[in-house]
Amino acid sequence: MSKILVTGATGGLGKAVVENLLKTINPSDLAVLARDPAKAADLQAQGVTVKQGDYNDYASLVAAFQGVDKLFLVSSNDVPNRVPQHTNAVNAAKEAGVQHVVYTSFQRKTEDGSSAAWFIAEAHLATEKLLKESGLTYTILKNALYLDVLPLFMGPVLETNTIYLPAGEGRVPYASRADMGAAGAAVLTSSGHENQSYNISNDTSYSFHNIAKILSDLSGKTIQYVSPDAEAFNSALAAAGVPAEAIHMTAGFCVAMAQGEFDFPATDLQKLLGRQPETAEQFLKATYQL
Repeated sequence: MSKILVTGATGGLGKAVVENLLKTINPSDLAVLARDPAKAADLQAQGVTVKQGDYNDYASLVAAFQGVDKLFLVSSNDVPNRVPQHTNAVNAAKEAGVQHVVYTSFQRKTEDGSSAAWFIAEAHLATEKLLKESGLTYTILKNALYLDVLPLFMGPVLETNTIYLPAGEGRVPYASRADMGAAGAAVLTSSGHENQSYNISNDTSYSFHNIAKILSDLSGKTIQYVSPDAEAFNSALAAAGVPAEAIHMTAGFCVAMAQGEFDFPATDLQKLLGRQPETAEQFLKATYQL
């Protein structure tokens, strides 16, 4: 088995990838990158190699990537600094002799800067371009929005009985982070993924009308979906004391949904998993214990 390194292993997606890898490979064939190795002590205790590294520190990445054949590159959560950080990671992978980089990108319709989600898209597009021009073997995972973000977007929906979001009629083929982690592990441990791009999404897209109907059926309550314009949404959340950054992020994603930016249902995830991915109904039932 080749040596695999997973970045972001103390975060949600990276952790899910690692957990799935440990089901099928020897821990001695796995390494993880952490800014603070102490946070990965549980993995070290299982026999996983923990390497210190920071996307802002090029030299630390070159050192950490030594001896690595396959790199699972989880996109940085530092959105304003993603481009230089990802540039460091890709260049360090090349210098260290990494053979194959698997990168977590995202689904999108437009690439010309006109999307309301451009603040997210820009770095992903730059990273994909850099990978394709690097000479490295790559696999690009175009991840759908997580099912896991729905409770964050909707707030205490079972108390308010209302979904209040400026997403219009937009539809998204949400997939669970757990399934994305399993798919990432499958790519890392099987062949045939060289220089491929996959849509990591469900095969069914949901609008918030659909989500409201699912929650209504599961809870026995009547959950309504109200879609204000972005200005009214921003004003309402600001008046409720929601931080400006959180408002900007939520509104940006929702307006992009309304624009049809993320509506790419596909069967790639199902094929990688060898089973049907978790559905929105299954996720919501488990999350809200309905």
